[in-house]
Amino acid sequence: MPQIRFSALQEAQKHKPIEKEWPYEKVSDIFGMHTFNIRAMKEYMTPEAYKSVADAVKKGSKIDRGIADQVASGMKAWAMKLGATHYTHWFQPLTGATAEKHDSFFEPTGDGQAIEKFSGGMLVQQEPDASSFPNGGIRNTFEARGYTAWDPTSPAFIMGRTLCIPTVFVSYTGEALDNKTPLLRALQSVDQAATQVCQYFDRNVRKVTATLGWEQEYFLVDAALFNARPDLMLTGRTLIGHAPAKGQQLDDHYFGSIPERARHFMRELEVESYKLGIPVKTRHNEVAPSQFELAPVFEEANISVDHNSLIMDLMDKVAGRHNFKVLLHEKPYKGVNGSGKHNNWSLATDTGVNLLAPGKTPKSNLQFLTFFINAIKSVHEYADLLRASIASASNDHRLGANEAPPAIISVFIGSQLTATLDALEQLEKGKLSPEQKTDLKLNVVGKIPEILLDNTDRNRTSPFAFTGNKFELRAVGSTANCAQPMTILNTIMAKQLTEFKKSVDALIEGGMKKDDAIFNVLRDYIRESRNIRFEGDGYSQAWADEAAKRGLSNVRTTPHALDFYVTDKAISLFEECGVMNKVEVEARHEIMLEEYMMKIQIESRTLGDIAGNHVVPTAINYQNKLIQNVRGLKEVLAADVYQKVAKDQLNMIEKISAYISTIISEKEAMIEERKTCNAIEDAREKAIAYCEKVLPYFDRIRYAVDKLEMLVDDELWPLPKYRELIFM
Repeated sequence: MPQIRFSALQEAQKHKPIEKEWPYEKVSDIFGMHTFNIRAMKEYMTPEAYKSVADAVKKGSKIDRGIADQVASGMKAWAMKLGATHYTHWFQPLTGATAEKHDSFFEPTGDGQAIEKFSGGMLVQQEPDASSFPNGGIRNTFEARGYTAWDPTSPAFIMGRTLCIPTVFVSYTGEALDNKTPLLRALQSVDQAATQVCQYFDRNVRKVTATLGWEQEYFLVDAALFNARPDLMLTGRTLIGHAPAKGQQLDDHYFGSIPERARHFMRELEVESYKLGIPVKTRHNEVAPSQFELAPVFEEANISVDHNSLIMDLMDKVAGRHNFKVLLHEKPYKGVNGSGKHNNWSLATDTGVNLLAPGKTPKSNLQFLTFFINAIKSVHEYADLLRASIASASNDHRLGANEAPPAIISVFIGSQLTATLDALEQLEKGKLSPEQKTDLKLNVVGKIPEILLDNTDRNRTSPFAFTGNKFELRAVGSTANCAQPMTILNTIMAKQLTEFKKSVDALIEGGMKKDDAIFNVLRDYIRESRNIRFEGDGYSQAWADEAAKRGLSNVRTTPHALDFYVTDKAISLFEECGVMNKVEVEARHEIMLEEYMMKIQIESRTLGDIAGNHVVPTAINYQNKLIQNVRGLKEVLAADVYQKVAKDQLNMIEKISAYISTIISEKEAMIEERKTCNAIEDAREKAIAYCEKVLPYFDRIRYAVDKLEMLVDDELWPLPKYRELIFM
């Protein structure tokens, strides 16, 4: 057995569960202890400073620089008490990861002494290098200036010995260079639009907040085995590897007893999450071996997005202490389920009402129907943009692969709610009679809570499914930053609610009563958005055919899906809602195309390296052993006996030669195709070329490699196999 694989397996066998004592009586003792939350702010800040921050969070008001100094002073005192020595502006550039630049509180005084300093200016703004982050042409390489600015709506936190301050990241000219800025704008837009619609039902509503609950799926693999696989290290997924005899066929891992070693990792991860105020609630085995899920309680969308980005960083840190590597790639292993990140989304008022949950009165149920139907209509109008929001090179492997929703965006609401909408659709246009209103309130609107008590089972093949009191965007990939789909979803909802209010107000101004006007507009929306609703099997060819007849897009690859970002319709939407301008949208489009191309390029280079430098030499080595054995047989056996005995080995030698030849020729052809693609200057054309010209070589090379894996002596195979990677 090659030394690298042998050593990795030996090292993996040493890794035992790390048992750590639980030093706390209950979770509430530690929850938020490393977060500058309300409790900490009240303790370390003046009442004036606390009120200013609270107003900034609730009302969006600006914080005076003098007050910022008071906030910084309190924040520093709190952080230093917890052992912090540095601070950083923690932001989310368009790399898909988080970024931070640490500065010390230490400040020389010039007389041989030093003090710990942290001012309001340091809190509010920093100036990291913007040229080295993706910018889509917004910044020139020689123009380095960019700004991070404090986001007071997301609490600061301590990571290790560093005070981390959530911030936005913008260019010198003001364009957003991050994921958070457009999200905050989208949340503000949906707040304004939804609050205005809520006024039809409750005059006390002053603010509407988008909420998010994500479900993070991931794989665990032993760190030693991970380090012995160049493809996992460089791309996050296995580019070669034959499926083991047993995978997930028996469904014995799903919701099964959590392996002890994984459970200890989860426990420490939960403790660290609680300290940071992340309300993790659920953990369980997922479908594939060594696949798991972590999910928190719902939070305000901006904080929830920050917490998901933070927990992905945290998972990697904690995993290292347990000799694990966390695989967040959507498809790290061929032949078993990949990983997603379901985004459970809703809207909540400052009066404590979930707008996507029915209430106890016909009035509250009409409010529910209003937001429910508008959500469906928004997806109908901007389904392609929602598809673009979940597009990535890694998610392309998962969508529609009998484990995740297809690339066709549709909405599932269940048979009972479908019947409710059908009843509303039958309303005649115009004013409602007293009898019609009574019938609606008692038999249609009034019975919604009863309907939802026994709602139709969830459809796992639906990208956007209603699940009782929220919509679940199931198509988001496990590596994704939730900010992207949440920005799109809240933006299209803001636009739709704005249009709804215009239509209702126009009918009211024409003399129609408010409830009649609402019912009339909702009826039209139900009729207009019918094509987006689908209750059946999203994986079937019949649905693909039906979707085409309905005019729904079925864009399977990322480069083409990203086109939906830069349509006139999309740019108009972003600009009208104040979420992004044309420059920002086009920059993001170019960045995402370049990211796609570079990921395929890296995978192609890695595959060529593994195939040429690991697999082919190993196969030739084994082939030479077979040849030597055949020669030896010929020397010691009679001719007739030799012909019978050597037949199978000669056949194996021939097969190995054929597979080696395929790998070499396909690899060389792939390299030449890559050179041709690299000469293309246009980002879109280059991404499409990599998708259509380079990517097809992957399967052909992999097929030959995986066949060799089953032919070559196991002791010679250089890389850890699937049976070693996915079973703890």
